[in-house]
Amino acid sequence: MREIKNLLRHIYGAGILFFYYMKWPIVLGLPVLYFYLDYPRYWVLDLLWIYSLGLIVKDFAVMFLRYKRGEKVWR
Repeated sequence: MREIKNLLRHIYGAGILFFYYMKWPIVLGLPVLYFYLDYPRYWVLDLLWIYSLGLIVKDFAVMFLRYKRGEKVWR
């Protein structure tokens, strides 16, 4: 049971790092691949794009709410 818990913890950490660095290239790059380079559509990549877009929207919402509460000042 402990090995499974450690495995899930590693997968979770890898997912956080992956989406931290890859959400912008996915959101900007996938439409380029589809519309300009005639890459074939694949539903898994579409879901990955939607999830990455949701993470970006969440980041902007959190940033805006912190600004409104005065917790964080933009510089």
